[in-house]
Amino acid sequence: MRILVIEDEAKIAQFVKRGLKEEGYAVDVAVDGEEGHFMLSSNEYDAIILDLMLPKIDGLTLCRTLRKEGNQVPIIMLTAKDTVKDKVKGLDSGADDYLPKPFAFEELLARVRVVLRKKDSRVQTQLKVEDLVLDLLTHKVTRGNREIDLTVKEYALLEYLMRNAGNIVTRTMISEHVWDINFDTFTNVIDVYINYLRNKIDSGTTEKMIHTVRGKGYLLKK
Repeated sequence: MRILVIEDEAKIAQFVKRGLKEEGYAVDVAVDGEEGHFMLSSNEYDAIILDLMLPKIDGLTLCRTLRKEGNQVPIIMLTAKDTVKDKVKGLDSGADDYLPKPFAFEELLARVRVVLRKKDSRVQTQLKVEDLVLDLLTHKVTRGNREIDLTVKEYALLEYLMRNAGNIVTRTMISEHVWDINFDTFTNVIDVYINYLRNKIDSGTTEKMIHTVRGKGYLLKK
C-alpha cells in the first residue's frame, strides 16, 4: 500500500513517514497543497494523510478539489483544530476521517487500517492463497504449518503479490506500491527481493507460487 502524507511541519511529516514505513507502507511526502495535488495527479496512492493548515492550497480546499475531480482515495485529515465545527467542515469537504493534533501514532495507524478496509471491501484480516496465509493485523506469514520470517519490505512485497494473486504485476506496478517516489527503477532491487521471497515462500516444496513472466513481470499463482 502506498500513502501520501501532505504536511508542512517537517518533524511531524518525518515522524509519520518513519512510522508508516516501519509498518511496511510505501510513503511519499508533500510539503504544501500544491505539491500534494501535483503528486496525486502523477501517481497512484491508496490513502492520503492531509494536514488542514497548508501553504499554497489549504487542506480543506485540496480535499474538495480532489473530490470534484473524482479522486476517491481515502483521506485522513490532521489538524490542530479540534472543535466539532472544524471536524464537520473537514468531513463535509470529503475527508473520510479526522484526527486532531497532537495524536498517538498507534491511533493514526489504526485509522489508516480502517480507511483502507473501507476502500476495498475485499480486504479482510487475512490474505490467503492456497496454503499461504498473511495476517494483516499481526504480520504473521505461514505456509502450511511453517511460519515464515520476513523483513518489512519482503512483507510489503508479498502482500502486494497476494492482493494481485493470479495477475501479472509489472516492475513499475511493484515500485509504485511497495517503494516510494525516490525508488530507482533502473536497479535490480525488485528482482533481489523477489528472489528473497522465493527462497522463503517456496523453500522445501515442489509447488512453486512465485513466478517470473519473461518480459512482463511477476505472478503469484496457485
